[in-house]
Amino acid sequence: MFYRTARRLPDSYSAQLSIIGRNEDRIIAALTLLAVLTLPQFASPYFLKALLIPFLILSIAAIGLNLLMGYAGQPSLGSGAFMAVGAYTAYKLATNVPEIPIVVDFAIAGVMAAGVGIVFGLPSLRMRAFYLAIATLAIQFFIEWLFSKVAWFWNDHPSGVVSIPQFSVFGIPIDTPQKEFYLIGIIVALMTILALNLTRSHIGRQWMAVRDNETAARLMGISVRRAKLSAFAISSFYCGVAGALWAFVYLKTLGITSYSIDVSFKIMFMIVIGGVGTIGGSFIGTAFVLLVPIFLSTVASALSLPISTGSIASMEQMIFGLLIVYFVIVEPQGIVRIVRNFHQKLVSWPLNVGR
Repeated sequence: MFYRTARRLPDSYSAQLSIIGRNEDRIIAALTLLAVLTLPQFASPYFLKALLIPFLILSIAAIGLNLLMGYAGQPSLGSGAFMAVGAYTAYKLATNVPEIPIVVDFAIAGVMAAGVGIVFGLPSLRMRAFYLAIATLAIQFFIEWLFSKVAWFWNDHPSGVVSIPQFSVFGIPIDTPQKEFYLIGIIVALMTILALNLTRSHIGRQWMAVRDNETAARLMGISVRRAKLSAFAISSFYCGVAGALWAFVYLKTLGITSYSIDVSFKIMFMIVIGGVGTIGGSFIGTAFVLLVPIFLSTVASALSLPISTGSIASMEQMIFGLLIVYFVIVEPQGIVRIVRNFHQKLVSWPLNVGR
């Protein structure tokens, strides 16, 4: 936060483990929560549907990938595939077993994606770095092939793209962008708190130990196998839930092209740009990736430049490519680290003059 903390240190173990440790932070968090709760009442339905809802859903997937790559150190290019598993699982449950509440469908979709993640996470026990990334890329292509060829997943629809049935939560129909925003917001809040606690639990410490040095982790008695597979399972769970929400809340349709390799790359861009190994970086990176095409379109319109949609998409990929190179080489912790450095200089000014 942008204020001096007077070096107040936690004086108890519970205070040290608190997610929001200072009273000032709690006040700001409460004001932020109030602003978020009132936002749908003032924002237009288009703004909610086109920006805020996809931002929240993709943030869930970005958090999942960040747990795997940032905390466990296991690269993955298969996030889109695990999102597809979650989406198709939720769709089959909603259409074949409508008695099950839709929230339970989303949870089961995440569990199914976690199971698939464990199976396809087995190569991580033998592979590392670049080779593991290639293995997860193969998973992406396999899942795309499976859901595009087996008509049972999309109920034998001729086009392969199906409409999502209308659903309700606890008897409340989710039929407006405002209701969709509140539903997604609650899920994002719960999964963010879960991720924050996971990273500070013994599971998160095992992930980071394996990430830093597998041999040292084994010498400390950590099961590297269990740590890696649990990271793949939890990461896939997050992606599976995000995939189900992407189909049911945002797209309202289900087709495998919505979970292509481009989606996997985009989620990876989010965490690299936002900050690998930080939960907050997942949100910052997601916002950045979603705002870049909007910014380019706005600038092109304001300057009356004859730039086509395809050209803007190409410029978008160029910008992401340059930023990936910059952050990997210069600032591996992404935008989060840049913000923290600026914050340190701000709160210590003018004492840091000349340093």
